[in-house]
Amino acid sequence: MRRKKKKIKIKKSNKEFLVIMYLFLAVFLSMMIYFVYFQVCKSESFINSPYNSLQDLFSDHVIRGDIVSADGKVLATTKVSADGTQTRSYPQGRMFAHAVGYAVNGKAGLENQENFSLLRSHEFFLKRIADDISDKKAQGDTVVTTLDAQIQQVAYKSLGNYQGAVIVMEPDTGKIIAMVSKPDYDPNTVKKDWSSLTAEGSTVLYNRATQGKYAPGSVFKILTTLEYYRENPSAYDQYAFDCSGSISVDGQTIHCAGNKHHGQETLKSSFSNSCNSSFANISLSLNREKFKQTCDSMLFNQNLPIAFESGKSSFSLNKNDSNAMAMETGIGQGKTLVSPLHMALIASAVDHDGILMRPYLVDHIQNDSGVEVSSNKPKTYATLMTEAEAGLLQQYMRAVVTDGTGRKLSGQSYEASGKTGTAQVSDTSDQTNAWFVGYAKKDGYKDIAIAVVVENSGAGSTYAVPVAKNVFDVYFNR
Repeated sequence: MRRKKKKIKIKKSNKEFLVIMYLFLAVFLSMMIYFVYFQVCKSESFINSPYNSLQDLFSDHVIRGDIVSADGKVLATTKVSADGTQTRSYPQGRMFAHAVGYAVNGKAGLENQENFSLLRSHEFFLKRIADDISDKKAQGDTVVTTLDAQIQQVAYKSLGNYQGAVIVMEPDTGKIIAMVSKPDYDPNTVKKDWSSLTAEGSTVLYNRATQGKYAPGSVFKILTTLEYYRENPSAYDQYAFDCSGSISVDGQTIHCAGNKHHGQETLKSSFSNSCNSSFANISLSLNREKFKQTCDSMLFNQNLPIAFESGKSSFSLNKNDSNAMAMETGIGQGKTLVSPLHMALIASAVDHDGILMRPYLVDHIQNDSGVEVSSNKPKTYATLMTEAEAGLLQQYMRAVVTDGTGRKLSGQSYEASGKTGTAQVSDTSDQTNAWFVGYAKKDGYKDIAIAVVVENSGAGSTYAVPVAKNVFDVYFNR
């Protein structure tokens, strides 16, 4: 009897031992599988994180690689003196400052985002062996951007002495071909100028093109029109409004620019003439919850889909807000804030029949001999609107150029479409920012979309449209 009990105890303990053994084996195998997965799939992304300071250890063995434009202009390079001292140089100076960034006192721009690629070398293996033997540093890889130096130059010059931003991209690929932010700085002298660049109140290092938060003004009427169409799909073309130059509701008065009387208007003419009174009236009819859902689906209140420093745009309107707030919101004032990048993405989606491609700034990485190491390909990010919705907005944005506030773009060798905007900086200020958001096309050329903000200037038709026209002129006539 005792022997039987002993056997039962031994069997029970054996089972417990086996359970524990299999449990530890399962944990061990799981760890091994994850280790292999991490090494193959995740390790590079962890190393390549711009927040990983350990990347800089690569500089002990690698000369930081070049950054070049899509058309071959050197934007950043490392000069090595006879004694081995390395100096980062930016041959284009201020023109690409915010896009390319800097690599001293921290990093910014592409210098930050592509730090790992610049400090990694894919030299021919025999050359690497020779470098190791002679204790020489290997040459880092070259980052080839999507930026077009000629378009960057015209955008930069067209902004002149005004603060603001210009961003240009290809709607069907997502390639960003120009990114300008002013005020700018000289990336060659960042270390020397650091105290002034970072002084209290300074916004010089701030990339207005991707991080700027501006009241959109009338360019937001693209979103208000989209929402009205969604709520009235079979009756939108029956909309009518008699504009007398202003509209007053609950003690709040919304004026048209210059108190202009537009008279009898349809939805299309309200859009092309940028009639504030009509759009304030439209805003009062909208379902506020649905309006917010539309704006959220158009990337408001979320991170933008780009591997670059960028800010969230904000939209807020709810059923408890006053009619005055609803009217202000519908014309792009109120609490709404948006970046030029975000508006360029919306214009791109309109041009691309509602489909937004993921925006990117790096075309490919190559070694010092020009052999491609890796590349980025166009990828669809999301369908922001239906083809029918995009088609309606295409008609209306074209009417802005043919019959409305964007007439300076009419009669060109290309076909331009867009929306102008004049946004009040604050409720207590008469200062306004000029906006233009749109796109242009011509047979034999890629379409391009653009967003322009000219700070503290005046009307969008006067200050922002000419900037866009200069960019279109150069792009489509070269």
